[in-house]
Formats: sequence, C-alpha cells, structure tokens
Amino acid sequence: MTDTAIEATALTKRFGRDRYALRDCAFRLPTGRVCAVVGPNGAGKSTLLALAAGLDRPTSGRLTVLGVSPAEARTRVAYVAQDKPLHPQLTIAETLRLGAELNAGIWDMGAAERVASGGGLEPNARIRTLSGGQRTRVALALALGKRAELLLLDEPMADLDPLARHQLMGTLMAEAAEHGTTVVMSSHIVSELADACDHLLLVSEGGIRLGGGIDDLVAAHALVTARRPLADLAVHTVVESRATGRGLTALIRTEVPVGEGWEVQEPSLEELLLAHLRSPDVPALLTPGSTARPAKGVTA
Repeated sequence: MTDTAIEATALTKRFGRDRYALRDCAFRLPTGRVCAVVGPNGAGKSTLLALAAGLDRPTSGRLTVLGVSPAEARTRVAYVAQDKPLHPQLTIAETLRLGAELNAGIWDMGAAERVASGGGLEPNARIRTLSGGQRTRVALALALGKRAELLLLDEPMADLDPLARHQLMGTLMAEAAEHGTTVVMSSHIVSELADACDHLLLVSEGGIRLGGGIDDLVAAHALVTARRPLADLAVHTVVESRATGRGLTALIRTEVPVGEGWEVQEPSLEELLLAHLRSPDVPALLTPGSTARPAKGVTA
C-alpha cells in the first residue's frame, strides 16, 4: 500500500530533437484525491496521462504510479484516452464482456452495466452506431468496471451534453467516495472540474505551474485593490496586476500578511488559473503535500 498515486521527479518527455511535451516536471499526487489536470491545448496534459498509464516512456526523469513503475501498476490503473478507442464492430454487451475477459478476477460487471445503461443505451447496439457522447459512456463503463485504484481520464466529458456530463460526473464522484479511488481528469474547461475536484495540477508549456489541494492553492493567493502604487506590494509575489477604475488590482501570493489600506478578496479558481497562465515568469507553486519526495531507487 502507498499514500502516493502519482509522483514525478524531473520528468521530461521530448519528441524529436527539440520539441518538449513535458520538461523537468516534479509533483506528488496523494491517493484518494479527485485531481483536475488543467491547462491550454498542447500544454502536455495528455502526454502526462499517457506516461502514467504506461503507454509511453519518459525521455528522462522518474515517474511512479501507486509506488511502482507505470508498467507494474497497469492492472491497478484504468485509462480512458481522449479519442475513446473502442472496437466499432462489437456491441455494447460484447464490449463489456471483453472487458470482463481482459480483467478476470477484478471485473465488476454490475458497475459497468449501470454506467452503460444509464444513458438509455441498448446492449445490442454496435459501437459504430453510437454518438461521441454515447461512446464516452461506454468507455467510462469499461474504466469503472475494472475497479481500478487509479482512474486516468483524458478530456472525459468533452463529447457529452450538459445533463450527461452532470450525471457521469456524479457517478465518478460516487465511485471515488465509495471505493477510495483516485481520479485524475484532464480538461481545458475549468468550470467542468471546479466543483468536483479537490486537487489541481496546472500544466503550461510542459511544466507544472500550480500543484496541490484546490482550497490550499486558493488560500495562498489574494485579490487586492487600492489606489496605491504597485511598489507598495514589493514584499509579495505579484502574479498579475492591472489598472482599474478603483486604482490598482493585483493577484498576489500571501506569504506575508497584506498591509493596511488594501481591499482583500479571495480569488475564484478561474481567476487564479488565468492569472498564472498569463504570467509564465511567476515561480511555480506546489503545496507541501504535493512536493516530490527524494527518489527511492524506483525508476520509470
């Protein structure tokens, strides 16, 4: 047993000579969390999940999943890729039976069938006849039927209508709560994950810009406003500042108390993420529990 779902140290993935998908990433994700991996398109989110799933190998650095290498953890991990690859000629029922055969001894057919049938899908419908959202439901049914310790979901809700998104997000949250499953979901839509997740990894330009509990990360920042010069915030790390009708508004890190004369508000998660994405030169921030620990000799 381990208290760490995913841990990376100096993790780098390069394609060709000079195109980096990930560069020197370091973070730790505790088990039992529901983690949002957010960032713009092309930031490295899908590459990170594929490495954790054991479908690719890093160029350099160290990556462990559930305390071992991704290849060793594969039977304990379920992964849903962005394109939801399924056998088009099979029916839904045949697809779930295939999942059972490939995961003998750990398969939960009841859980898989509940998810697949929740959208009114007919078991005899062939995969090739399904819409994108229906294929997503079947792919998630396979992932949940495996009863994995770690679910890796790459843009899982992109093809779903709002009602189906709400229903399936509820199913995932119930799974995590009932079985202690660690769930990692990538997205570039913050509002899709803000209410469901308790942990965050912000990926930008191949690096981890923010990592940790969402409440901790939000609490480490403040939106301050006053008719005062920016120089008055010199003791703080200023993530972003702008002139407004009320003077100066800035997002800062609250390493030290904010001085008198400033109106202080808690930023929303979306405000926090957008400010960091617009300010790539600001140092990265990982909360203490999300900092990678010294290597113990296990390599990816």
